[in-house]
Amino acid sequence: MTAVLYTVGIVLFLVGISASIALHELGHLVPAKRFGVKVTRYMIGFGPTLWSTRRGETVYGVKALPLGGFIAMPGMYPPEDASNTRVGGGRRRAVRRPRLFAGAMEDARAFSNEELEPGEEDRAFYALSVPKRLTVMFGGPCVNLVLGILALAVSLVGIGAPAPTTTVQTVVECAVPAAVAAERTAEEQAECQPGDQLTPAWEMGIDPGDTILAIDGEPATNWDTMSGLIRDAAGQTVPVMIERDGEERTLDVPIIETERPALDADNEPIMRDDGTPETEPAGFFGVGPTQGYEPIPVTQFPAEAGAAVGNTFHALATLPQKLVDISRVAFTDEPRDPNGPMGMVGVGRVAGEIASTDEVETANGDVVTVDMLDKAQTGIGLFASLNLFLFAFNMVPLLPLDGGHIAVALYEGARRTVSRWRGRGIVGPFDTARLLPLTYVVVACFLVMTALLLYVDIVKPVRLFGA
Repeated sequence: MTAVLYTVGIVLFLVGISASIALHELGHLVPAKRFGVKVTRYMIGFGPTLWSTRRGETVYGVKALPLGGFIAMPGMYPPEDASNTRVGGGRRRAVRRPRLFAGAMEDARAFSNEELEPGEEDRAFYALSVPKRLTVMFGGPCVNLVLGILALAVSLVGIGAPAPTTTVQTVVECAVPAAVAAERTAEEQAECQPGDQLTPAWEMGIDPGDTILAIDGEPATNWDTMSGLIRDAAGQTVPVMIERDGEERTLDVPIIETERPALDADNEPIMRDDGTPETEPAGFFGVGPTQGYEPIPVTQFPAEAGAAVGNTFHALATLPQKLVDISRVAFTDEPRDPNGPMGMVGVGRVAGEIASTDEVETANGDVVTVDMLDKAQTGIGLFASLNLFLFAFNMVPLLPLDGGHIAVALYEGARRTVSRWRGRGIVGPFDTARLLPLTYVVVACFLVMTALLLYVDIVKPVRLFGA
């Protein structure tokens, strides 16, 4: 059954990434056709074609390797005559080209425009106005951005962010002051020592699975509220309402006072200069929470989405350094960072692990059940992260990425504006073939990155739930 679920996870990942790619290319296709551009191919994947069909002038198909996709639009490399033309002002001075790449440039121009029939020059991509070209090229990344934000909304607003609940998972036997616990060894901390005080939860018979509803008449709406009520009730006997097996009952509980780590406004421990936590007298009950999901308010979501996009761009900016780290991991005994970059194989393995894992052992040895909601939350989060990364990656201003074409269009628009200001007429389209040497370098870097991640994903895979 585990193998079947693992396979299902990989299949769902392939479906998700293929859908993201398909919709990305659709984001290019729809505005291109609306603006009259001749689109000859719409392909999902690379390599050998598995299936294709023609609809009008466009061939739609699926290829073997789901590593991306493309639409073919004649005129991505404008003819040299078009690039050297100045509308209303004759010809521009011919641009000298490096001889090394002159043949490649000519071949690129010829291949780019070979599907244009006589009289269709106005249907070439380079014939579009700058705003229309920007719309076509930004359409794909925009779709991934929307998909990522929608998936994030389902994850955070629909299901919720991981948070401790008021349902008891563990009951602590002994209450040990923080200062005393810090002086004990790990073995001594694992068991009660002679003279240790029993916790109220242990003495009152609180069981795992009990849900705490209220303390001293105040509703325990969440874990933070409940913890605050307990801390404030130090040394008092207060009524605690719990729910057990569907029945409510109230217990009079003597909340003990002990030394606990002092917390700041964000409920984070306050640390001293020497790195040890500050302590303060506080009430102590003796229970640990189960983990659940708490939906965030809709009003909070824009900030969360903005932070997610910002974190994605930050991760992309640090990608070169992380790839250097991955290179060391690949050829040394250095362990792999589970938060580092992964390739398609690595993400597929993680998806399979998510689908097939039913129990996880925590750091303290507890075994936690992974239910369908946990799997859905993790899977949707993975889908959101992938789409946000596809958006950020495609916005990098380098050819052959969409961001490179956007940068070229912006440059061309600025150049035309300056030319009009100087009264020199409207210049022709920028000769993108001149950027082929840089394009080859970028493609080579992508291939090396893909091969490196593939190798590391196979020999040192990231395991989401441990070995």
